[in-house]
Amino acid sequence: MQSCEISSESTDDPLSSGLRTRRQPRIVVIGAGLAGLAATKILLKNGFTDVTVLEASDHIGGRVHSVQLGKATLELGATWIHGANGNPVYHLAKDNGLLEHTTDGERSVGRISLYTKNGVAHYQTNVGKRIPKDLVEEFSDLYNEVYELTQEFFQNGKPVCAESQNSVGVFTRDVVRKKIMLDPDDPESTKKLKLSMLQQYLKVESCESSSPSMDEVSLSEFGEWTEIPGAHYVIPEGFMKVVELLAQDIPSRTVSLSKPVRCIHWNYSAKHQEAIAQSSDTHQDNNHNEHNHGCQPHEDPLIFGHPIYVECEDEEWITADHVIVTSSLGVLKQNLEVMFSPSLPEDKVLAIEKLGISTTDKIFLEFEEPFWSPECNSIQFVWEDEAQLEQLAYPEELWYKKICCFDVLYPPERYGYMLSGWICGQEALYMERCDDETVAETCTELLRRFTGNPDIPKPWRVLRSSWGSNPFIRGSYSFTRVGSSGGDCERLAMPLPYANSTKAPPLQVLFAGEATHRKYYSTTHGALLSGQREATRLIEMYQDFHKAETTKPNM
Repeated sequence: MQSCEISSESTDDPLSSGLRTRRQPRIVVIGAGLAGLAATKILLKNGFTDVTVLEASDHIGGRVHSVQLGKATLELGATWIHGANGNPVYHLAKDNGLLEHTTDGERSVGRISLYTKNGVAHYQTNVGKRIPKDLVEEFSDLYNEVYELTQEFFQNGKPVCAESQNSVGVFTRDVVRKKIMLDPDDPESTKKLKLSMLQQYLKVESCESSSPSMDEVSLSEFGEWTEIPGAHYVIPEGFMKVVELLAQDIPSRTVSLSKPVRCIHWNYSAKHQEAIAQSSDTHQDNNHNEHNHGCQPHEDPLIFGHPIYVECEDEEWITADHVIVTSSLGVLKQNLEVMFSPSLPEDKVLAIEKLGISTTDKIFLEFEEPFWSPECNSIQFVWEDEAQLEQLAYPEELWYKKICCFDVLYPPERYGYMLSGWICGQEALYMERCDDETVAETCTELLRRFTGNPDIPKPWRVLRSSWGSNPFIRGSYSFTRVGSSGGDCERLAMPLPYANSTKAPPLQVLFAGEATHRKYYSTTHGALLSGQREATRLIEMYQDFHKAETTKPNM
């Protein structure tokens, strides 16, 4: 954690002045997702009373979005609690009874999570044939063997060969293909099927990683993402219940919804404060209420003793001592040039640019009756004509070819007869542009084609996510792109100004969110822990300062 010492050279800065007069520090949290709520909760619990949360959308939760559809609760965003032992999200859910109705089938231990571990995945080809179960298992063993190799580069410090281009996709495709082609026991038709299955597995892996393609995921860094031991859990009542638990002790007046931020103006120097104050003496409002955080654009926040003001889209300007930014990596990428004044340091800008984020969307289809067999837990789409493809990218009119599978939601007593499709990358954005009718028709034709059943009816209800085109999210979750590293996550998380800026008030702009967690990026527990981390920075700084003040010798 960065040093929080306040230099003796900066005794006239507004933060120090505020501390000496025992004014409550004013903290603005941008974003009411898991990171923002976790930070706010711990700040309030530790006695910080002047905390404001600004949420751009009209609801809390961020990338958690549970929707009631009939008697079922569907997750458009976060779905699983990944791991149990030491996972704060798991313990929060378990301690509050949210997992009491989770069935054994919903405690998946598989690496690639399904809605149930019961039953069998049906691998269907585009000519309507099901690939035999033993062949699927044989290929799956081979793929998982190579997957383990991808973990070794980071975990064992193994050097990456130039042929792999430091890409998980390139490396996996190359090694698996060689192993398939060198197998003397398989006929050519079987080899072709396995090569086609490889492409389907890579599509699934892309959805898991929320990358456009596994070719973009860094091989040397892939093994740093850390899996918490234990099963993957579904929350029957909805992941939103976790959000509500985090928010239950936060007063409603603390959170402002539909309050997008335009720009964070930070790092105003004491000299600037003095100059503005002198020139604005006649304009100050002597009846200013200290609990009114707003100021007009022509007023300077330092008049009121704050080094930051937050400019909102509705033209309100909110003063602050500290801002915790929990915006998604997608929003940071989109708004980088206009969101911070002065601009972010070059190394932080590079970290934001290098790290990856893409879109993984779900497509829920509800049917009146199941057309799948009782033991089927998913329908996996294997395109036989893709066996030799190097790039799994499609033009807009063929967006549906990126749908890797449809999972069966289980148990039917809870969900009815529901399928959940997965699509990622640019093709997910193409899907988001279509209307529900087009998506329903396209998916129905896809299911008819792959199952060989021309009588599959159209679903009677469709629900889908749109994380890529959501202006307040801009993607699903982050990944370490080729050329990036865990160090970029840490650079993104580093508060501003940096510790060597001795004359500036410390910890003005802090960063939280899943993309700032080096080991748990892309997860809900990574988001929650990052929010707690940034709140703890502030708590520790004020404790240290108070300790220093109370132990000062009398002169």
